[in-house]
Amino acid sequence: MRVSVFRKEHFNAAHRLHNPALSAEENAAIFGKCNYPNYHGHNYELIVQVTGEIDPKTGYVIDMKVLSDLIKREVHQRFDHKNLNLDTDAFVNLIPTAENIVVVIYQLLRPHIDPSHDLKIRLYETERNFVEYPG
Repeated sequence: MRVSVFRKEHFNAAHRLHNPALSAEENAAIFGKCNYPNYHGHNYELIVQVTGEIDPKTGYVIDMKVLSDLIKREVHQRFDHKNLNLDTDAFVNLIPTAENIVVVIYQLLRPHIDPSHDLKIRLYETERNFVEYPG
């Protein structure tokens, strides 16, 4: 019997959507206000879903405290109150779109989750805009 557990966290970060291979006009046309040179920020909501068998010893799929600590260490400490373009290694050569951010978060968490468990990451950039990556 497989069960999914969910942990919701949040972080605040600034970014600029900009492709250095494109002209200023092309960047403005593609990314609009998200390309403003002085950056802009979001209050990201992160939902981490772990699906697996219930451990008969603990009754858990995964200890939620362990999952929370993992998210804080791997995501929150890296990205919270940071400029994703300037302050993080993950986005030096990667445009920090919501799509790319969710994949990076998955890649940060996956090595720390039991391989027999499925991992899915959902990231809300705004209340109405979100992305999901099931790996």
